[in-house]
Amino acid sequence: MKLKTLILILFFSLGFPTLRAQQIQVQNPFIWADCPDPDIIRVGDYYYLVTTTMHLFPGAPIMRSTDLVHWETVSYLFDEIKDTPRYDLKEGTIYGRGQWATSLRYHDGTFWALFVANDDPHKSMVFRTTDPAKGWTLHSRLPAYHDSSLFFDDDGRVYVFSGSGNIRLVELTADLTAEKPGGVNKVLQLNGKPDGLHEGSRVIKHDGMYYLLCISWPRTGRQQLAYRSRNIEGPYDMQVILKSDFGGFPLAGQGTIVDGKHGEWYGVIFQDRGGCGRVLTLEPCTWIDGWPMLGTLGDGKIPQTVTLDGQCACHQQPRYATIEKDYQWNHNYIRADIQTETGSMSKPGHHLTLRTSTLATSLYDARNTLTWRTWGPTCADTIIINATQMRDGDRTGLAALNGDSGILTIQREGKKIYLVFTEESVRLTPDTKAITDVERREVSRQEIPASKLKAIRLVMTGDFQPQRDAANFYYSIDGGKTYHHIGTTDYKMRFDYTRLFMGTRYAAFYYATRQTGGSVQLTINN
Repeated sequence: MKLKTLILILFFSLGFPTLRAQQIQVQNPFIWADCPDPDIIRVGDYYYLVTTTMHLFPGAPIMRSTDLVHWETVSYLFDEIKDTPRYDLKEGTIYGRGQWATSLRYHDGTFWALFVANDDPHKSMVFRTTDPAKGWTLHSRLPAYHDSSLFFDDDGRVYVFSGSGNIRLVELTADLTAEKPGGVNKVLQLNGKPDGLHEGSRVIKHDGMYYLLCISWPRTGRQQLAYRSRNIEGPYDMQVILKSDFGGFPLAGQGTIVDGKHGEWYGVIFQDRGGCGRVLTLEPCTWIDGWPMLGTLGDGKIPQTVTLDGQCACHQQPRYATIEKDYQWNHNYIRADIQTETGSMSKPGHHLTLRTSTLATSLYDARNTLTWRTWGPTCADTIIINATQMRDGDRTGLAALNGDSGILTIQREGKKIYLVFTEESVRLTPDTKAITDVERREVSRQEIPASKLKAIRLVMTGDFQPQRDAANFYYSIDGGKTYHHIGTTDYKMRFDYTRLFMGTRYAAFYYATRQTGGSVQLTINN
């Protein structure tokens, strides 16, 4: 074998790109924000990433990048879901439910997305588009497939892998509208299968081999597995490809692998990080004896930094990836109550007017609450509120939203306006996620002069470094010249999968408790 050929084989077998003038280094977690259940594909020059957003609308943001570092949200799979009144915060809620674990695929010029809507009637949804930047169309409704992976085989047949214990393989009709009569429908034989749950299926085909990626836990500790077979129906053999704690947090698992632009491969795996939620880590993927081993030279560990193949000269030092801020409403929104400067429902830009047409008892059942991700290692955001048109009993403000929330509220009580910081905790029923109680503890109360209601600035900072998960709140009533801390010092943000099942989010809210018809004007992220 010629020396030049041997060197090229060595480079690609080790997962290294060809040498280039500029390369990018990114630090893990490369997306330090709540992005659970990722699926990522590359189509031409673009990587496309989708994650779970559950009870937030518009739902299932589709993010796009040319370099795995700079991400923009180009669309959402849907604006709303109307399967039950619970999506409208009626007769219960869908906290922690809704859209789960979307599978993203590209086949013959069409992008496809499949996910289960994890609430009544428990159906999967299939969406399609020829260009994610131009929006999506609901294509079909299928049975519920938990943590599913859509797969198009080379012979034109279409399958879904899914499951939370065993993994089932189901064949679909070619038009993706139903399960194929007489088609494959079986539980896969997984040789070497560890004890515990198996879920988070992602499937690729590489060099004629089928690879089923999933996690096993909790008995084994969270770990990423790869199963492979020459036959899509199995049997499949198993290899652990990642088992790693990282950055002072426990084991990571669930995600997939993606091919780069120059022959290299990467893994994208999420890790639970407390109050910030489930963040994304990036690993080199090295093909060793036909297995997609993750980590530096396939050591199964999350590296501190990853060198990406590319020609971007945008930075020289390792840094975290960036996603432009995208805004989502808590449950379905009431369009008539919202007016934005740009007309956009998901990206309000600078100015947003909210009106009230319904009553609420707390932030948890309030309509038209606008949310966006917090970000590690530290973050800070500001909103400016014109509260002059609030009515008696109205509430507006900024919150660290989760099952346990720190909430800074501007309250109108008769002719007086107060700035109040509370710690609040919601209780939900296990079936319909109905709100049974909100435990509320008032920490601070400050009266605001009527002359200052036109521009009250509220700030929330977040610190998600290990052992922190701390939020702090500040306000200014003099145009931002001076800011005052208010409420709990280092309010502890918490992640709880039994309730909202998400990382803590910024939430700008306005709701009425006694009468409707008031309004507020918000300037978001000034």
